[in-house]
Amino acid sequence: MDMLNRKLAPFGADLWETIDEAATEAAAAMLTGRRFLEVEGPYGPGLTNIEVGNDGFCRQVGDDEAGAVVSRAVSIPMLRKRFRISTRRLVAATEYGQPLSLAPVEDAAEAMARREDEFVYYGNKDFGLEGLLTATGRRTLTAGDWTQVDRALEDVVKAVTLLDDGGFPGPYAMALSPALYNQLFRRYEGSDLLQLEHLKRVCTAGIFKAPIEGGVVVDERVGPIILGQDLMAGYVGTDGIHHEFFLTASMVLRLDDPEAICTLDATPATAA
Repeated sequence: MDMLNRKLAPFGADLWETIDEAATEAAAAMLTGRRFLEVEGPYGPGLTNIEVGNDGFCRQVGDDEAGAVVSRAVSIPMLRKRFRISTRRLVAATEYGQPLSLAPVEDAAEAMARREDEFVYYGNKDFGLEGLLTATGRRTLTAGDWTQVDRALEDVVKAVTLLDDGGFPGPYAMALSPALYNQLFRRYEGSDLLQLEHLKRVCTAGIFKAPIEGGVVVDERVGPIILGQDLMAGYVGTDGIHHEFFLTASMVLRLDDPEAICTLDATPATAA
């Protein structure tokens, strides 16, 4: 089944390769969850849900009752974003070798990346999806004022200690809001050592700036991102002025163990 409708487009494989490459590079530059979480797949667009956790009895049964074992599953969202490219510019590029601006492709890919990270960090309550910052059973800390140079290290050490005491010895990765991440480019007094470099000795799986509020520290066993279909471009049609395309992908965060998460909830002073 040709879900991408590429055979309907009046141009060949070379242009599709150019579009796919531009979309992939633009999305990769924006995505943060994939930088520290394991990624499994892609398994194909037909993957619509995955089972999570172990099977279990739906309730404790009495001696004269039959038990009922229930599996749990989560849906895999399909992401989609349309974009348009001028018909004349495509003709100029494919027939006359003129340069083609791929800004519409890149803008659409960045929108797809933002939506994927939204699912990774916040999930979607209406569809029963949890994210790193909303998972039931996660550990939480309230971050202090990171304008005080030593406070960031204190908070992160507390977070990893909570995880370590709970049976998650690392390695750890950390994602931070831009406000918190940017605070780490200060040097300790009387030293050339950046706070960021110091904290990387604690979070050896990396520290990343992410589109979130506050921060989150995770052990690598928290769970992977499951890909159904990785990012690809398809064709809609033309109105004589523009060719209309779409980007599509499907993914979900499979939370194997929410207790491998410790969120850093930002206070007003921290967020500033």
